[in-house]
Amino acid sequence: MKEKKSFRVALLLSYLVLVAAGKGARTIQQWENTSQIPTYQQFKKTIMMEDGDIYDCIDVNLQPAFNHPLLKDHTIQMEPTSFPIGLNIKSSFPHVVSQAHLSIIECPRGMVPILRNGRRDQISAHFIDQAINKDAQLEEAGMKYFDDLYGVQATINVYEPKVKKDSGDLSQTGIQIDNGPKGHMDSINACYSVSPSFYGDTFARFHVGWRDGVQNKSCIDHDCPGFVQVSHNVGLGGRVKPVSVYNGPQYVIHILIFKDPKTHNWWLAYGKDKTPVGYWPSSLFTSLKDKGNFSYTGGRASGPTASSDSPQIGSGHFASEGYGKAAFIKDIQIIDNNNKLVTPNEEKAISGSSDLRKYTIGNYGVDDHGVHMYYGGPGNFV
Repeated sequence: MKEKKSFRVALLLSYLVLVAAGKGARTIQQWENTSQIPTYQQFKKTIMMEDGDIYDCIDVNLQPAFNHPLLKDHTIQMEPTSFPIGLNIKSSFPHVVSQAHLSIIECPRGMVPILRNGRRDQISAHFIDQAINKDAQLEEAGMKYFDDLYGVQATINVYEPKVKKDSGDLSQTGIQIDNGPKGHMDSINACYSVSPSFYGDTFARFHVGWRDGVQNKSCIDHDCPGFVQVSHNVGLGGRVKPVSVYNGPQYVIHILIFKDPKTHNWWLAYGKDKTPVGYWPSSLFTSLKDKGNFSYTGGRASGPTASSDSPQIGSGHFASEGYGKAAFIKDIQIIDNNNKLVTPNEEKAISGSSDLRKYTIGNYGVDDHGVHMYYGGPGNFV
C-alpha cells in the first residue's frame, strides 16, 4: 500500500491537462479566461486542419517559450549537438507495424505552428473551475525505473481509449522523466492522450509537458512558456493518426527524450528518423538540470473519477489478449552517462498495475533491444 501511494505521487507530476488542483491548474484556467483565441502580432500564416484545429505560424524566435523569465536571453538551439549512441539498433519485434503520424502543419521554415485554444474554449470557465479543484484520482499500468538516467526511448502502440465525455478524466500513454525531492520534483514528459472534456472530441492527441518543482507549476505544450519548439511542421496538441484498430492494423509512435551532452538541454525527437521537435532548456530546472533519477513508461488514467469510474487505458483490453488486441510498448531503453542507449537493469525496473481488476501488464520481458510489454484494460467500461 505504501509503495502504491508513493507511485501515485510520482504519477501526479505528469498529470498534463487537469494538473491536479495546484498552481499549475490555475494557470490553465487563467489562460482560458484571458486568451480564448490567442493571436500573435508576428504570425504570417493561419492553417485550419480537417478536424477543425487552427494553427498560427509564428517566428521561431517569438514563440511563447521566450515569455518565461528564465529564457529572456536564451539563444535558441536549432538542433541537438549529438544524438545518443546506438539509435541504429533494429528491434527484434516479430510483428510488422506501421508508423502513426503527428499533425503536420505546413509552416514556412523559421516559423513554428502554435495551436489556438479554441478546442478548450468550448468548455465553460465554470466547468473548468469545478474540474481542476477536485482531488485528482490516478490509475496506471506500466514500468517505473529508478536510476540515474539521461534519457528514455520507446515505441508506443497508439489507440483511442474510451473516456467518458463529461468526466474531466483523461487516458494517456507516454514517457516521463523526473528528479527532485518529494513534493518538489522537476518533470518532463511526452505522450498521446484522449481527453474529451477538454478538447471536445475523442481523438488521440500528442502533448509535451513539464513541471518546475521549485515553483510547483505544470505546463502542457505552448499553453505557458517553457518548451522551445524548433520543428516548423509538427503541431503539438494535434491529432495522432492513424490509430490502431482492435484485431486490425496496428500503428505506433517512436518517442525519444534525451539530454544534450554539451548544452544540457532536454530534447524531444519523434519517429524512426528521430526528427527533433524541440527541447526543454536546462535552465528551467533545478533537480533535473543535470540528470533524471526516475522514469515512467506506460499508460495512466487521471482525473476526478479516474479511480471511481475509470476510463480505458491502451486498447481497452487486458494484456493477456496479446498482439492486435492489447496495446503494447516495446524497445524501452534508457540513456546512460556515456550518452549510450542501453537496456534497463531489471533489478531497477518495476512493472505493474494500480488495480488488476481494471488494468494488467503481460508478456513483460527484457532483451538486447530493451523492455517490451502488453498493458492496459477496460477500467470500468464493461
